Amino acid sequence: MNNAPVWDLELIKKYDLAGPRYTSYPTVVQFTDQFDQQKYLSSAWKSSANNTPLSLYVHIPFCSHACYYCACNKIVTKDHRRSDQYLQTLFREIELQSKLFSDQQIVEQLHFGGGTPTFLDNSQIQSLMGKINQHFNLKRCESSDYSIELDPREVDWPTMNTLRELGFNRISIGVQDLDPQVQQAVNRVQSESMIQSVLDASRVMTFKSVHMDLIYGLPLQTVDSFMNTVDRIIDMCPDRLSLFNYAHLPHRFMPQRRINEHDIPTPEVKLEILQRATEKLLDQGYVYIGMDHFALPDDDLAIAQESNTLHRNFQGYTTHSHCDLVGLGVSSISKVGRVYSQNTTDEKSYQTMIEQNQLPIIRGLKMNEDDNIRSTVINQLICHFKLDIRQIEKQFNINFKEYFARELDNLYPIIQEGLLQIDSNQCLTVLAKGKLLIRNICMQFDAYLKQPSQKPLYSKVI
Repeated sequence: MNNAPVWDLELIKKYDLAGPRYTSYPTVVQFTDQFDQQKYLSSAWKSSANNTPLSLYVHIPFCSHACYYCACNKIVTKDHRRSDQYLQTLFREIELQSKLFSDQQIVEQLHFGGGTPTFLDNSQIQSLMGKINQHFNLKRCESSDYSIELDPREVDWPTMNTLRELGFNRISIGVQDLDPQVQQAVNRVQSESMIQSVLDASRVMTFKSVHMDLIYGLPLQTVDSFMNTVDRIIDMCPDRLSLFNYAHLPHRFMPQRRINEHDIPTPEVKLEILQRATEKLLDQGYVYIGMDHFALPDDDLAIAQESNTLHRNFQGYTTHSHCDLVGLGVSSISKVGRVYSQNTTDEKSYQTMIEQNQLPIIRGLKMNEDDNIRSTVINQLICHFKLDIRQIEKQFNINFKEYFARELDNLYPIIQEGLLQIDSNQCLTVLAKGKLLIRNICMQFDAYLKQPSQKPLYSKVI
């Protein structure tokens, strides 16, 4: 299980362009507001007829504090009464969505994201889980994957106990950086003791997995300061760890305008931070899953990658590729069958549509056969760093070299530079030097990428 990337600074600088993260293909950019909601309804009914397992994503948009780096859909408020009205609307959406699916469809995966899900108090979380359980088939078993994102500043041991009793068995902690100056610069001040307390509770209460997020490229970060954070996080030994690149896009995300651009590390410093952090994690036994993600060797993600069953969707890497994804809440995205749909991102519009007994879907896309083929190719590469060409040909009844003639021509320089190879067994393999640049390789199979717009749509790949 050695997926360790090799660091080639010149190649990284050459290919460090903007590109999608491929949590979906086609990407959200391709969704259209001309979407016919009937396509979603038809796909949901087919899911029900086939008794396809479900994955539920529930979006809680509220935050008590504005983290300046954040690019999530959120509502910053200290008025916790606002969540009461939101929950009543969300409850109604749960009812509307559940009518499209069978009560025989097991919910294998559940994720509360945000915003800050723990903006809700314990009784609200209990009510929300009770509503979901009333209308969907939640099943607590070894294979259940029920996770929630936590803000250590708003979680105590009683809350952790409530979550565990409700069936949550995975948590994700937003750490970002442990350096006090960096925390102050991005308005995310949280002590290490707060994080450790959540971690201790998760272990006492036998949560299956703990995930932590770190972000490199934040203001005032240095190589030494970030490596100090990495060392302390390694001592905490989370099961999964993400190293996200901070994408400074203030024209798209208003809170980022509060960040002093002069305090942001240079591209050279960011690259050194990523290189040293990656090497340190690998030295300490973490497996490189890909796309900023690491996991311990016995974690489900590492096992799924080894067994060629890993998948990628809007929640990142997942082991539940066979599930249809139903998004609930403002801005949530669903993928049921070959249909993507997204809820309105505006809270008032969300409430109005639900009050009119309408699903709050405002845009989406139905994949065509070409989308399906390319999605499969990209998912295999981004999850497993390899592609069995013969399997793709058999699955879709195509001649790969003819179908992707242009793409293979475009890949030739990448192959020549040692990022990729195609062997005699017709297997396309991402080599060690290409693993950090997997987004660039996947971009060659993206039929929608055009000339860049005046404002960047995507973050840099590194």
